[in-house]
Amino acid sequence: MRLHPEPFDPWAVIQERERGLPLHRLGAASVFVGRMRDFNEERDVRGMFLEHYPGMTERELERIVAEAEAKWPLEACEVAHRVGPIEPADTLVLVAVWSAHRVAARDACSEILERLKHEAPFWKRERLPDGSERWVEQNTPGR
Repeated sequence: MRLHPEPFDPWAVIQERERGLPLHRLGAASVFVGRMRDFNEERDVRGMFLEHYPGMTERELERIVAEAEAKWPLEACEVAHRVGPIEPADTLVLVAVWSAHRVAARDACSEILERLKHEAPFWKRERLPDGSERWVEQNTPGR
């Protein structure tokens, strides 16, 4: 689990994590990469600042991952999340899960992502085209 104050390459994070895994035993990897859109709530968005509580945020992410690992037969999980200033098209979040079985990998990845979006202590402040800012009241519902 890592927080990134600078842009990161999700595919490089995945490759790095896989170096230590017994890939010959793992039949599935489920990966979600989320990027910042240039619109939200029917308005254009020019950028965002993602606030967090250092220490608290990491503990919550670790708790979410630990609970997924207790629920499904997983070999590994990797969560990487941006904080600080973010521009449209920047990677916001990576959730990657490895298991011997596809259903466990898929379901764990999905649950980790949804819990991250709704439980982790992050606050989004969007920058609008006119230079004003607004706080995002709620996350986009999963679709």
